[in-house]
Amino acid sequence: MLAANSIGKAFTVTCFGESHGKCLGVVIDGCPAGLLLSEDDIQAELDKRVPPKLELTSGRVERDIVEILSGVFEGHTTGAPVCMIVLNKEAVSSEYNAIKDLPRPGHADYPAHVRYGGFNDYRGGGRFSGRITVSLVMAGAVAKKLLRIFGVEVYAYAKAIGKVKIDENVTLEQIRENTYKNPVRCPDLSCAEKMEQAIIEARSEGDSLGGIVECVALNVPAGVGDPVFDALDADIAKAIFAIPAVKGVEFGAGFSSATMRGSENNDAYAICGGKIVTLTNNAGGILGGISTGMPIVVRAAIKPTPSIPKKQKTIDLSKLDVAVLEVKGRHDPCIVPKAVSVIESTVAIVIADHMIRAGIIPRVLWRK
Repeated sequence: MLAANSIGKAFTVTCFGESHGKCLGVVIDGCPAGLLLSEDDIQAELDKRVPPKLELTSGRVERDIVEILSGVFEGHTTGAPVCMIVLNKEAVSSEYNAIKDLPRPGHADYPAHVRYGGFNDYRGGGRFSGRITVSLVMAGAVAKKLLRIFGVEVYAYAKAIGKVKIDENVTLEQIRENTYKNPVRCPDLSCAEKMEQAIIEARSEGDSLGGIVECVALNVPAGVGDPVFDALDADIAKAIFAIPAVKGVEFGAGFSSATMRGSENNDAYAICGGKIVTLTNNAGGILGGISTGMPIVVRAAIKPTPSIPKKQKTIDLSKLDVAVLEVKGRHDPCIVPKAVSVIESTVAIVIADHMIRAGIIPRVLWRK
């Protein structure tokens, strides 16, 4: 039985570390042997996680330099567990010591205190901080490189921030070319500017914003997935829900399908270029927990950053009395820009795992 900090059966990802601990790390067990892999590959993905504009992010700027500790020899994966770490070097814990008995509204402070008897690391949210997603991005870098060999591409982007929403007609070319050219990770550049302004405005008012991240996986072969409880969409949803701040997941038409008639929601089949396709993709590329061969489309709702400087009501756990909290320290006014690369990585991890399970990706990529 897998521990709670692991996901996947054939490509098993185990994450470790806390926000203000010594390091964050990941162990990948089951990565096929023969994958050409270097620290530069991982670093390129880690560099995408944090937007370059300080007005839009936390004041805590970590360089996040990756170190591969095992599983790679002479430039290729060996088939042994791949272990990678990133050191935490810029953590400042003093602000958290002052509020350790004052659970922050919107954070996991109180339920974590109950679950672990007060022994959990509360600094910066500890194991429940968005910073733990560094581990997912490291594992996702490996998964994405593995998937590219088999023609599978995974792209995520900011679809909405606050009330600012992207043009529904955004093209795949825009997604590929523009997403990481702006700090909010939005492929519609005119919309990106409005998103930036919305975040800056919320921050100036001592508040924060949430939004929606959409992810598209292309060229996933039909027939990938293991129903019932290991369904492809079920595993993707579970993995995305493990990302801090995610409060909703939908595929394809999602919740809007509840307002459609069957004749509107059903994706009619056709043949195009000798391949079986559907004329629409309301299913989001998955039916019965198995990939259809159409693009997998999944969206995640990200809640507003709960750490805000506005006064909030809470409880003093040491006195069991009401209290007022003013959260200080360094916090993102909007988590969405950072969540883009994380969700991209997470979806890639699950698809890689299922493609190995299905025998599409072999255990050894090539032999010397």
